[in-house]
Amino acid sequence: MKLIDGKALAETIKTEIAEEVRQIKAQGGKIPHLAAVLIGDDPASAAYVRNKVRSCEQCGFQSTLIRREADISEEALLGIINDLNQDESVDGFIVQLPLPKHINEEDVTLAIRPAKDVDGFHPINFGRMAQGLSAYLPATPFGIMQMLERYNIETSGKHCVVVGRSNIVGTPMSVLLSRKAKVGNCTVTLTHSRTRDLAAETRRADIIIAAIGRANFITADMVKEGAVVIDVGINRIDDASRKRGYRLVGDVDFEGVAPKCSYITPVPGGVGPMTVTALLMNTLRASRKEIYG
Repeated sequence: MKLIDGKALAETIKTEIAEEVRQIKAQGGKIPHLAAVLIGDDPASAAYVRNKVRSCEQCGFQSTLIRREADISEEALLGIINDLNQDESVDGFIVQLPLPKHINEEDVTLAIRPAKDVDGFHPINFGRMAQGLSAYLPATPFGIMQMLERYNIETSGKHCVVVGRSNIVGTPMSVLLSRKAKVGNCTVTLTHSRTRDLAAETRRADIIIAAIGRANFITADMVKEGAVVIDVGINRIDDASRKRGYRLVGDVDFEGVAPKCSYITPVPGGVGPMTVTALLMNTLRASRKEIYG
C-alpha cells in the first residue's frame, strides 16, 4: 500500500507555481490576482478562505478578500460579483460556498464571468470540460487528476467507480476519467445513494472515487485487492479524546480499507490540500489568458 500524500504534492506544485510567478515578475509581467468573497461567519468556510489566501501569498499571487455579513442581500452580492467581473486587475475569483439560505447559489454561479470562474462551476466551463475543450476544471477533480498523473497511476482501460454525483466532484470526475486523455480512458460507473447493491459495483472497481459525504461509508468488504482509493470526504465525528471534541475522517474506513489498496489518500492530508492548489493553477491559467484570451 502506498499513501498518496496530497499535502506534500501540493507543496511541490506550489513551489513550481511560485518559481513561475518569480519569472513573470522578473520579466515585468502581471502578477496573478485571485479574489475571494466570503459571506457570513461559518468557521469551516472562513478556514478554507484563510488557507487560500495563505497559499496565494506562498506562491507570490496578489489576493483580495471581500467579507460581508450573512444578512447581505442577493442583489448586493451580485453587485460585488459584477464589480469583480469588470475589474481587469482581478484574474479570477471565487464566492465561497455554502451561502446563506436566502441567496440562490445558482444565480450567483451564473453571474460569474466564465473567464474568471476559477472554481470551474459555471455551466460554460463545465460544458467545455465535457466536450474535451480547454476549461477551468472544478478544483477538487482537477486536484485528483493531478494526483493520479504525478503518482503515475495507470487509468487507461481501468474500471473506475465514482461514489457520489454532485456537480462539484462526482459528476465532473466521471467526465474527466472517461475522456480520451493521458489521465483518462477509464470505463466509469457513476453511483449514488439510490444505486442498488452499491457494494457489488465498488468491488468491481480498479479505482474508487469516494465523494458521498458519509463518514467511513466505504468499508473493506466493498473494495477489491489492489484497488486505488481516492477519498474526497471530510466528515467530523465526535471524539472526546481530542482537544476540539471531534476528529476528521473521510468517506472511507481508512484502517480497514488501506491494507487492501495499491494506493490510497488519507484524510486529512489527501485531496483537501490539492483542491486549493488546483484553484491556484486555474488562476495562473486565467492570468495567462490561456482559455478565453
